[in-house]
Amino acid sequence: MPGEFIKVKCEGCKNEQVIFSNPSSEVNCLVCGKVLAKNTGGRAEIQGKVLKSI
Repeated sequence: MPGEFIKVKCEGCKNEQVIFSNPSSEVNCLVCGKVLAKNTGGRAEIQGKVLKSI
């Protein structure tokens, strides 16, 4: 199943950021640096709140 882009809200600073659902590496918030998604080899383990699929 192909990946998609999702909007995630950081639980630390409330920044909203668009990320890929199947990242090849850890994704950090661009504002505070908190981890938003961890690579699992497939679908990411999302650490923030998913707002919507884009």
